[in-house]
Amino acid sequence: MNQETFWNSVEQRISAATGRSFIARQRRAIGGGCINQAWRVSDIDQAYFVKINVASGLPMFEAEAAGLAELAASGAVRVPEPIGWGSAAGQAYLALEYLPLGGSGSGQSMKTLGRQLALLHRQPRPYFGWQRDNTIGSTPQLNERAEDWITFWRERRLGFQLQLAARNGHGGALQQQGEILLEQFAGLFAGYSPTPSLLHGDLWGGNTGCATSGEPVIFDPAAYYGDREADLAMTELFGGFPEGFYAAYQETWSLDAGYPQRRTLYNLYHILNHLNLFGGGYRSQAERMIQQLLAELK
Repeated sequence: MNQETFWNSVEQRISAATGRSFIARQRRAIGGGCINQAWRVSDIDQAYFVKINVASGLPMFEAEAAGLAELAASGAVRVPEPIGWGSAAGQAYLALEYLPLGGSGSGQSMKTLGRQLALLHRQPRPYFGWQRDNTIGSTPQLNERAEDWITFWRERRLGFQLQLAARNGHGGALQQQGEILLEQFAGLFAGYSPTPSLLHGDLWGGNTGCATSGEPVIFDPAAYYGDREADLAMTELFGGFPEGFYAAYQETWSLDAGYPQRRTLYNLYHILNHLNLFGGGYRSQAERMIQQLLAELK
């Protein structure tokens, strides 16, 4: 791409959004992501976080900005403010408020995050889904509204991921047992009827941080309205959060006794997504999870 044309566009969009002239005197690449390039850009007294992808990725950034705005409007938890987005020189970009991270990610800040997440989940809607589709990683995430959660999870989450897996060559037992699970998993909801809650949607440790002030921050959402247990389940998928986080959440809004069984169901969605994105050992993990769920349903 033409670097100067691209960065001029970013600077102009930031200037228009903030009402302050901005010219990036410094640009520093930031590692850690596997979907987008990330940069910290700054002048003398302003700094922004800029995510970059191919031009066709602009709808992904637009949806992310809308998700951050929805989370911010709840007033429950700190997220980076979306500043501006667009495309130039064959590249799409999203400019965000730059929040310096570096505070302790355990202890009191994680207890605070547990309470804040429970308050976020208290944001209701009369339907499951959202106002638009977005992405989970770089995979499309379907958010067409539904009044019934089991239908929503079957069609727009597990069923969709299984269809993608079939297209990607993952057939056999994964598809055979997956179809049985789609027919039977409603049995995990006996006596439990979730209400639509505002979810982050991709809440693992890599999408949380702690500001230098000690304030917890969440970012990179895949937001929609769904069963709050889906957010809690993902916090346990890749290493888990400190125990104080879960205790504070439970003190604020206790979980249903059947959550441990449904946790595997919700995390299967993310493992299938990782299979579709990265392949590798995620197939065997997904098959084991399906077998576990089917065994619990007998």
